[in-house]
Amino acid sequence: MNNHQSLITKFAKLVKWVLDRLVAAIALLAFSPAILIVAIAIYMRMGQPIVFTQPRPGKDGRIFSFYKFRTMTSDCDGEGNLLPDEQRLTAIGEFLRRTSLDELPQLWNVLKGDMSLVGPRPLLVRYLERYSPEQARRHEVMPGITGWAQVNGRRLLDANWSEKFRLDVWYVDHWSLWLDLKILWLTVGQVLGQKEISQANHATSEEFKGNE
Repeated sequence: MNNHQSLITKFAKLVKWVLDRLVAAIALLAFSPAILIVAIAIYMRMGQPIVFTQPRPGKDGRIFSFYKFRTMTSDCDGEGNLLPDEQRLTAIGEFLRRTSLDELPQLWNVLKGDMSLVGPRPLLVRYLERYSPEQARRHEVMPGITGWAQVNGRRLLDANWSEKFRLDVWYVDHWSLWLDLKILWLTVGQVLGQKEISQANHATSEEFKGNE
């Protein structure tokens, strides 16, 4: 990459940084009535906490607090163990996932600078030691609310981790502002169509246990 191309890339990344925060701030204001209604509904159905918080790795593996609206209860069996996810997922939680409203708190992550609107989805901290060196390259950029892997199969791809990570790394290597705009446009279409929300017979994605 020559100096001219490097300057263009740096400027594009600056534009992305500014747009992320600007759009997140506007979206938080625009969706504030929906956020309030969802928060009240969760509180009435499940009590507190309303927002699910979990440590996730961001750019370069830096750990941050990841936010989502809570979709499952904390019900346990007789021995104090949490019931399977499928049994704890509530009707309102299923609706929030189907409409992607559970992702709204991540706009605060974007505003804080933990995430971007577009980038590889932040996964569990324990996965960090399970990635191959190539797969770990997904952390070279900021994680996103949506990403290239999500618009090419959305959560169904969680059943095929190697393909998901291949798409994440492809995004890292081919990033541009136009690609981000394309991903956002495709995401809107998927959300409105409510397609490919989750794996069949799974409330949450299967765990990534490493490469064979």
